[in-house]
Amino acid sequence: MGRVIAVSNQKGGVGKTTTVVNLGASLAVAEKRVLLLDFDPQGNASSGVGARPAPEERTSYELLSGDVPPEDLIRDTELPHLKVLPADQRLTGAEIELVEAEERESCLRDAIAPVRDRFDYILLDTPPSLGMLTLNALTAADSVLIPIQCEYYALEGLTQLLSTIRLVQERLNPALRIEGVLLTMYDRRLRLSNQVAQEAKEYFGSTVYETVIPRNVTLGESPSFGAPVLLHDIQSTGAQSYLQLAKEVIRHGETRVG
Repeated sequence: MGRVIAVSNQKGGVGKTTTVVNLGASLAVAEKRVLLLDFDPQGNASSGVGARPAPEERTSYELLSGDVPPEDLIRDTELPHLKVLPADQRLTGAEIELVEAEERESCLRDAIAPVRDRFDYILLDTPPSLGMLTLNALTAADSVLIPIQCEYYALEGLTQLLSTIRLVQERLNPALRIEGVLLTMYDRRLRLSNQVAQEAKEYFGSTVYETVIPRNVTLGESPSFGAPVLLHDIQSTGAQSYLQLAKEVIRHGETRVG
């Protein structure tokens, strides 16, 4: 059964969607079967792999409603092992509709159950909030990957995210664990970056990935091409960093299984 990893941080601009797209692509080139499930109404993960849905196209909104089986919503990408289930703005309405649903926090978990065996990894791109969509993602996930940008106030707000994770563990998903903490927008020349990295390691310990994601122009450019960075410029430091992160994620998974 595939590992479901929610990539989550309620702060915007931390590299969450960039990580979903480029970690997913890097796992795919390692010949892992990967599904990117876009669960953010902004739909940036969808457009980041060239799969922005047309207005009439069915998306993760239909997945939540249960009206359409997930296999009918999954689309191909340029990478043979990478699939995507896109999102659109209608997910904003789903957040309100879920309030009235039975077992509302478990809708996503139930919806993806039929396709879990088809993939080695299902990566969930979550909204920059701790609302009902993010609760659904955390309830559906085996683990949560937390990106932290190496900038001022990087660790502020994480108390709220960690409290939400503990609440989900206690009431909805006892098996949920922290997959890892990823330092993004890192610049080794800056004292601030090194300070944030040190504070994160003191706070989170061994859950902080050895791989760090640097500030990189190519990473910022690749979404405009509708492609992961490794298809845009595989030699760039951004692409190489995400390839290294994929190796680390795979290694951690094998260690846990062993």
